[in-house]
Amino acid sequence: MWHRLFALVALVSALALLAGCADLPPTSPRNQGEATLLPSAAKGVEKSKVYEVVERMTVVNRGPGEPSKHNLWVALIQDQPPYQEVLSRTISPDDYTLVTDEYGNQYAEFDFAGMAAGTSIPVEIQTKVRVNDVTFDLAPCEGALPDFFTDPDLHIEANNPQIIELASQLAEGKANDCEIVRAFYDYIGDNLLYSYNGASWGAQAALGEMGADCTEYASLLIALSRAAGIPARYLEGLYHNGGQEEALARREHAWVEVYLPGAGWTLLDPTLGRSALTRDAYFAHAAPDHIIVTRGRNPSTLRGGSYFTHLYWPGQSMEIRIEGFEWNITPAP
Repeated sequence: MWHRLFALVALVSALALLAGCADLPPTSPRNQGEATLLPSAAKGVEKSKVYEVVERMTVVNRGPGEPSKHNLWVALIQDQPPYQEVLSRTISPDDYTLVTDEYGNQYAEFDFAGMAAGTSIPVEIQTKVRVNDVTFDLAPCEGALPDFFTDPDLHIEANNPQIIELASQLAEGKANDCEIVRAFYDYIGDNLLYSYNGASWGAQAALGEMGADCTEYASLLIALSRAAGIPARYLEGLYHNGGQEEALARREHAWVEVYLPGAGWTLLDPTLGRSALTRDAYFAHAAPDHIIVTRGRNPSTLRGGSYFTHLYWPGQSMEIRIEGFEWNITPAP
């Protein structure tokens, strides 16, 4: 996964960007707000794991000036039924404001205006979270689909002719929407070449030959689903598998929910399901090794980044950096 850091270089830019940090109405009501109210039809929780998750970073002002404005937003792990429940959380520094974006994601917003040159501020968020093993009942996969999360979006080019044509070809002859989504899922596993790229190319680029990582795997599955009129949305978070993550995917990870008739929101991980050996395990199954941090491919608060972003002004008077960003995930006893 990847993140971008932004510095404001003019007050006009600062005001324009900071205005986007307040709680926003959904950019498209069909695609966001009402969708979060509908539950999934999970069979139930088979087992769960509890993790201690620590997120650390250090804000460093390399000078020579000090910022008139400086804000840092860090996405928070929160309750995501039926997948996870936050048991406790501590945030340092403890002077912050909670803000919520158009997808319902929650952030700790820190105000570091006036931070002196040559100083640093450590930021640490500790979260204890219970993560559930959830399976989904796809039978009988009948009924109408709701009309949200079906529009194209940045990096989810559901209106791209190539993606529309591919979705149509893969859906041909399938009996229902569950079979259609499975055809998309299998196609991605069979045809994409996994290669970590550290960028965010999106669904259309995934059809090329330059390789794809979890962002492209997830984006293509969402784009194909939306092109077929099936609601789908992007999840970003953490993957923990006893220290063996790098063999299958990076710790910072992305996966997918699709809305299927009779089942509701159903979790799929096309990246971890790319092998024939793991294909079934990550289709309509939420394993307790996935921790959700944010929903949505492009949350407005993160401005194209992942997990956190920061803005400061005047940018030409100093250099402020986020250093030492890391996650530590420990299974709780």
